[in-house]
Amino acid sequence: MYPNYLDRIEVNHKVMLGKPVIKGTRITVELILEELSAGKSVEDLLKSFPRLDRQGILAALAFAADALKGEKVYPIAV
Repeated sequence: MYPNYLDRIEVNHKVMLGKPVIKGTRITVELILEELSAGKSVEDLLKSFPRLDRQGILAALAFAADALKGEKVYPIAV
């Protein structure tokens, strides 16, 4: 897991309605996850969002993984 990811992520009700963002930007963790899940590469994201860096992407992934730990079980239909 990305060490000290909270140093890179902020939640501020005045920025993007309080969604977690990369500090100093309006790039949300949600956007990063959506773009990656749609098949975009890390390099694609870095080109599309000049204020984003590789460490920010790793921090967003670590934040999301941590947010899901122990919170809720999502049943999967088989």
